[in-house]
Amino acid sequence: MARSRLRDKLMLGLALVAGSIGALAAGTSYGLYSFYTSTKSVTKKHEELTIVTQMIQELGSIEQVSQNDPNDYPIRVAKCRHLLEEFRFANQKTVAAGLDPDNGAQEQGYISTIDKQLAELTEEINRYNHVPQTQAERSNPLREVKNIREAHNSARQKAEDLRFVLLDDIQATGRSSSAAIRKSIWWAGFFLVWALMLVATMLYYFRVWMFAPIRELQAGVQRVHGGNFSQPIALKSGDELQELSDEFDALIARLHTVYADLARQVNERSRQLVRSERMVSVGFLAAGVAHEINNPLASILFCSEALERRLQEVLTAVATTATGAPTAEAEVLTRYLKMIQQEALRCKDITQKLLDFSRTGDRRKEPTDLTGLVRGVLEVARHLPSSRGKAVAFEPAGYIVAPVNSQDLKSVILNLVVNALDSMEDGGRLAITLAAGGGYAELVFTDTGCGMSPDVLQNIFEPFFTKSRTGKGTGLGLFISHQIVDQHGGTITATSSGPGTGSTFTVRIPLELAPGAQQPPGEGGDPDPAPTLLKFPGSREAA
Repeated sequence: MARSRLRDKLMLGLALVAGSIGALAAGTSYGLYSFYTSTKSVTKKHEELTIVTQMIQELGSIEQVSQNDPNDYPIRVAKCRHLLEEFRFANQKTVAAGLDPDNGAQEQGYISTIDKQLAELTEEINRYNHVPQTQAERSNPLREVKNIREAHNSARQKAEDLRFVLLDDIQATGRSSSAAIRKSIWWAGFFLVWALMLVATMLYYFRVWMFAPIRELQAGVQRVHGGNFSQPIALKSGDELQELSDEFDALIARLHTVYADLARQVNERSRQLVRSERMVSVGFLAAGVAHEINNPLASILFCSEALERRLQEVLTAVATTATGAPTAEAEVLTRYLKMIQQEALRCKDITQKLLDFSRTGDRRKEPTDLTGLVRGVLEVARHLPSSRGKAVAFEPAGYIVAPVNSQDLKSVILNLVVNALDSMEDGGRLAITLAAGGGYAELVFTDTGCGMSPDVLQNIFEPFFTKSRTGKGTGLGLFISHQIVDQHGGTITATSSGPGTGSTFTVRIPLELAPGAQQPPGEGGDPDPAPTLLKFPGSREAA
């Protein structure tokens, strides 16, 4: 029954209960019918017994017949024969109704015998009346006539025997009725016990089949109401309740997914809000401070360069004298001046980025060939010092045009390429793919660099956050890249399996029809460009 439908289980229970009720009703009906037939049989036999008793009384009254009333006796004999015919008819009806214990076998035998004897008695009476007799013979009662007396006594005896047969039939009917009633009681008792056991069994299985699953469903609903989406109901009843449970579990799984996605979106929006607040703060800071910092930085840079030139002149003049200046001291002075210049340039670069970042107005977007844009960035990147000994593979999927600000997106691509090159050792490889689908152009940057921990992934797009392998960087590159992509209506995500496993950055930019294009970008146009493999000097693939 574990694989049956709930309807089948209910129908089985209903059939068993109906069968038990039917058996009880059959036993009770059998008892009532037996009692009814016994009562009716006794009634019929009582009617027959009444007729036989009247016939016996008529035969018994012949003792009072005398010669002074010679016509009375034949009348009474004729009446007895009439009663016998009446008894015959009544017995036939009893037999036809199936109410005679022996189907009237004994009664029919006695009827034939009594009828024959009454006929003989009638014949003797007629002979007696027609034979001439003396006065003395006529003075004797008819019962004194031997032949008449013998025929009379024989008929009366058979009538008595018939009465006893009827009494025996009544007793047999009573015994049969009692046996049938006892059988009915036993039958009803057995099925009553069976029905009670069946009801107890059905209650148990209904609890297993229906009540327990319903309680499980209720508990599952309460768990979901309490916010617990991790524990499924998982019923195994094999019926509609299991289907309902499976659908509910699927609903819980979808709700769990939706809640997790909503939580992720809320977290992402919260982080974006924090970034926006920081962006506003940085923007105000950049607008208010950058100009003030740039002037001292320009002075420091100018003075350090001038001091380096003057120092070179002094060192050259001193070197021409006989004594000469210590070479080690000159190198230290030169190195310090270079450090001052480099750090000043670094500070200027930071302030320039802050100024660029503070300009939040809408930038002009034009349909741009993303394949050509990426190739242009790679041509620039191949001359960077960090590219030596490394390889970059670019595999575009087709001619893809997107409405972007080419300079902003170029800075995003360059920043991702430079970060990937900085994160890799010699022999590292950066794979870039470009494809279109779902209304977006998708750029994927996969490197074999140092990878990122979950903590780094969580804060990778925060301003001033940096975990560069080289120890360089301002922590603003990815932050600004994120803002640029966000202004384009796209997304940028970072994934990594952990430190030492490399990283993957995915940039998705919305697509639009380019002016004059006949079909959506990325689905036609120029033939698919061939993949590009850049082998930088010192790379293993270049060798």
